[in-house]
This record gives sequence, structure tokens and C-alpha cells, in this order.
Amino acid sequence: MNSNEQFLKEEYIPLLQQLSDNEVGLWGVLSPQGMIEHMTDAFANAYGRIKLPAQTPEAILPRMRTFALSETPFKENTKNVLMSEEPAPLRNNSMTEAIWELEKEIKAFMDFYKSNPDSQNLNPFFGEFNYEEWLHLLNKHAKHHLKQFNLL
Repeated sequence: MNSNEQFLKEEYIPLLQQLSDNEVGLWGVLSPQGMIEHMTDAFANAYGRIKLPAQTPEAILPRMRTFALSETPFKENTKNVLMSEEPAPLRNNSMTEAIWELEKEIKAFMDFYKSNPDSQNLNPFFGEFNYEEWLHLLNKHAKHHLKQFNLL
């Protein structure tokens, strides 16, 4: 198991469980539960359960991909054109339910690639990614939001 996989399997959820639902992020508009639901959707996109349209012009896709696969973190307040300025309505009744949904989505993501090791799925900003590339990006994305809520 590589370090990105290990982090997502063993360390990520316990860190999220330290959050209370009334905490305010250091940046952005997402609540703790909204951030968790946002990450759930990112995992769903990573294995194709949620399909999102490409957003990046072909001409700059190589540069975007290089960033995504680098160790350079996302900047605070990175804009996501697929999200509105207002947070999406929460879909779970509690943080506990949102974390449980995220755990299921992480497992589904890993199970999908275990059964489909050569599969690739489209990230709307960075292009087609395989399992290892998705692991790297999702780890980077997760750590970005953990920093947002002062958990890293």
C-alpha cells in the first residue's frame, strides 16, 4: 500500500472525526459537513459514479496536469467553477452521516480500481487519471481541506 492510499484508508477519517459541525474554516464558505460532502463527490467523480464535464482548455491541460501530480499544494481559496459562491445545501442529516457516506465512497473508489485496474476517469480540471494519479490528487485535495479546518 502506498502512502497516499494509506493516508486515505487509515488517517483521513479519524482527522475528520475531530471536527465539530460549528467550526469555521480558515478560508472559503464550506461548513465542516459541506466540505465532507464536497470530498465525497470528489471520490465519486474519481471512479466515475459522478461524471463532470471537462473545464480546462486542451492547450493548458498538460500544465494543469503537471500541477495536479506535483507536491505543490492547492492555494487557499482556490476557486472551483463547478461550485457556486453559496455552499450547496447539505444532503446528510448530520456530520456523522456525512462522514459515513464519505467512508463508503472511499471504499467504493478503491474497490472500483481493484476490479478495474486499467480504468481511467475524467477529472474536470486535470484530465483523465488512473488510480495512482487519482490517489495523489485526492490526497492533495483532502489535505487542502484538512488545512482549511486547521486539522493539519
